[in-house]
This record gives sequence, structure tokens and C-alpha cells, in this order.
Amino acid sequence: MEGAVPMSDVAAFQPEALQLPELSPLALKANPFLAEQLFSQWLSLPDTSRLVKSLLSAAKTGEPLNAIGNSSSTNSGSGSPIPSMFPSGCAPPLSPRSVSGSPRTVKQRAGPSSLGSPLKIISEPVREVIPQFYFKNGRLPPDETRERCLFNVDQHFNDHMDGLQQNEFKLVAKDICKLPSFFSTILFTRIDVNSVGIITRDQFMDYWVKGNFLTMDLATQIYTILKQPDRGYLSQCNWTAETVIYRIFHYVNRSGTGHLTLKELKRSNLVAAMHQVDEEEDINKVLRYFSYEHFYVIYCKFWELDTDHDFLIDKENLIRYGNHALTYRIVDRVFSQVARKFRSKVEGKMGYEDFVYFVLSEEDKSSEPGIEFWFNCIDLDGNGVLTSNEMQFFYEEQLHRMECMAQEPVLFEDILCQIIDMIGPETEGFVTLRDMKRTKLAGHVFNILFNLNKFIAFESRDPFLIRQASERENPTLTEWDRFAHREYIRLSMEDDVEDVSNGSGDVWDESLEAPF
Repeated sequence: MEGAVPMSDVAAFQPEALQLPELSPLALKANPFLAEQLFSQWLSLPDTSRLVKSLLSAAKTGEPLNAIGNSSSTNSGSGSPIPSMFPSGCAPPLSPRSVSGSPRTVKQRAGPSSLGSPLKIISEPVREVIPQFYFKNGRLPPDETRERCLFNVDQHFNDHMDGLQQNEFKLVAKDICKLPSFFSTILFTRIDVNSVGIITRDQFMDYWVKGNFLTMDLATQIYTILKQPDRGYLSQCNWTAETVIYRIFHYVNRSGTGHLTLKELKRSNLVAAMHQVDEEEDINKVLRYFSYEHFYVIYCKFWELDTDHDFLIDKENLIRYGNHALTYRIVDRVFSQVARKFRSKVEGKMGYEDFVYFVLSEEDKSSEPGIEFWFNCIDLDGNGVLTSNEMQFFYEEQLHRMECMAQEPVLFEDILCQIIDMIGPETEGFVTLRDMKRTKLAGHVFNILFNLNKFIAFESRDPFLIRQASERENPTLTEWDRFAHREYIRLSMEDDVEDVSNGSGDVWDESLEAPF
């Protein structure tokens, strides 16, 4: 055959003979010398020479090049417009890798390409299209969700074409936004930026729908509404009811920064408690954060200690807490502020907010905030572990007080064995914060070290009576819940409870006020 390449030359350029892994564009690019040899061989073919000449002639006369390609295909008697250096049936083989393929690459073994060369039987890699997963302004809501919202909005605004006033807006917050009703005021304020006193349908749609609230979960919605636009956290200025605020930040703001993050809010039970407040007629049944009885107990305990009623407490005031239950050494540590820095502006004095944190930690020692508070007080050198020397330092005062009260003293060596049995530390020789959080008896350990009244009560307890009481009580109640209930009954029965509550002035108003 005229112009045919000798089989010996073809073999010399076959991929297997040249140890070419795969005749793909990437393989040729990796071996430019081989590509030059193949190209030179292809140019030497007679059909190639005729094709090049016809293309040059067409370029001079202005004839379309694709027409030349088709005509040359006919003239040459070949099925390919561009000649091949390989004889018919001698296409370059594919490597084993091309047979199996890969999840991200599609390779075809179809017939010759439009260019006619078997070197083109492997197509370019097909890239997978990754769906969009980041939306700068939030993911758009599904059409069904958006249409349902529009329908509900129209129902509420159809009879109020001029807009809704604040008292009329409560149904929108509850029915459309699915928020607790006491959020209507702050939501109204966020939308009515010009303080006109009326919100139109378009204003609500711009804020709620265009603001992508439809795709947020409830916690994110509440967080976004409450926080200042330029901040990435909630601070106490976003709330109004003081005692409620302090309780929320004590339990929820685990970082202790005073900046409540969205992550902390989602981890807590605060959103569930808000809904419970909205649905429950008796606020005292909402034990988490909002109970009036709990507020009343906290305030009255503070008022009892604040003898001069300047809203500040010093060491001598605090030492009287719980009928002189605490040791001087632990009170000193509280006022050293190693566990929590006071918000009070007066040196050496504890304000009401500081007392709320203290009393919640003292009466709920087994809670995570309580454990962290007292662990830091006992950890004298601040190295993150409690040693026997540190525990003995605090127990020495307990031992002395027992002797003064004619109580049978318990030696520290015996107490230490009891503490180790209670905690079961992972490492012998010291106790870590992790150890304390693992045991259910952390509160008893702290009482042994610095609360004499609770220590004696624990040592003289009747297991049978305790078991009976625990069976009757709600298992979800915390130590704080039980303490607050007992104290509220005691305070209610005292003859001077009316004088104490009158002295508080706005006691009732603050507790029932919406916290936002």
C-alpha cells in the first residue's frame, strides 16, 4: 500500500513498545520527546502531505477548511479526514488503568474521533459538579415553605393594609414566626427601625423572609433577633430582668466571658424554657431560669445578709450565710475572685449579680458551673489539680469547728480515703476537674471540705428515709430546685416576710417582666 508505514516502524511507535502507560493527552504531555517522534512520523505520511497542501490551498482561496477536510476524506478513500500513522485494526492499546476507570473520570472506548486518529479514543476527564453548600446570606427556603408563609402573612395583614400596631403584632410573632409571644416586643422594635409604631406587610416580609429567617432553626432565630447587628454574641444588655439574666448566664454561658454565643445557646435548654413560659399559666412551674419562687428566694437570701441594705455584701456578711455554714478560708477564696471576678465596682464587696452566681454554685454544687466554681476555689496553686495538701488546708478549719462544737472529730486521713472512694480519680495522687465532673458525689466532697452544716447532715443521714424521699420527688429536680422549694416555704411562713418583700420595691415587677 502506497505510503504505508512498515510494520517494524509501527511497532516502534506502539505505546507498549515505547513503555507509554496510556496514550492520553496527559501522557503525551509528560513525554514530549515521544510526542515529537509521533508527530514527525505522521507528517511523513503521503496522506498527511496531501491534506496539508489542500489546506494551504484552501486558506489562500478563502474556502472553508472543514469542507476541505471532508473532500480530502473522499479523495483519499479513507474513512478519516486526517490520516493515521497506524494501519487499520492497529490502534494503540489502553493501559489496565483505563479499563477499571475511576469515580471521577469517564473514559470511552468508542470508535475513531472526528479527527480520525485512534490516539483520541480516550476522552477528557469529566469533573463532578459539587452542589453549592455555602450561602453567604443564608440558604433560600423551599418554594413550599415560602408560599405557606406568604399565605399566612396575607391572612394577618389583609385587614390591616396600613400595618399592624405593637399589640396587634403579637399574633404574627406567635403564629407566623413561631416565637414565644413575649418576643413580639423586641421583634417589633427590630423591624420598626424608625420607631413609627406600625409595621406594614412589606416591612415584615423584608425582615423575616428576605432576612432568611425561614431557613433558621428556632435558637438561631432568637439569637439573631436579640443580638446587636454588629456583634457575634449576646451580652447582658440584650436582656432586662436582672435575676433571670444572671441565672441564664450562670448556667448557659459556660465560657464565663459574659458573651453568650449561638453555640452555647443551642447546647442549653433555654429555648425550651422560653416556650414553656409562654405556654404555662403558672410561672412557678417553670423551674429553669424564670420561676418567681426561685427569684424570691435569691433576693430574700441576699436581703438577709445585706444588713445595711446598700446592695453590697462583704466577707463578714457572707460568713453568716446558711447559719454560719461556711469556713473563713473558703469565704476568703470566694472574695479573692479566683473562681469568678466580681462585677461589683466596690473593692472587697460583692454585688447582687455576684451573689446570684455564688448562691447558685453553693446550693447546686453538683452542677457543672458549681463544680467549676468550687474546684477553682480549692485549687490553691491554680495548676488544675487538687492535692491532698490543698484539701487538708480547707478541712483543718472544719476539724477545728467540730471540736469546738463537741462533735466527734474525723481525722483527715480517714476523710481523704472517703473522698478518694467518692471520686475514684483516674490518676492516683491528685484529683482533676474531669474526675469531679464524672462523679455524682462532687457536692458532698465540697461540703466535707468547707460546709460544716451540710457535712454533718450528710454523715448523720438515714439512707432509708433518703430513699423514700427520692422515690416521692421528681427525678428531674436539681439540688437547687429542692433548696429553693424548702426556702420559699420557710420564708412564706415567717411573720416578717411582708416587710422584707416591701423593702425590695419592684420585686414582683422584675420577675414577671419579659426578659428581653
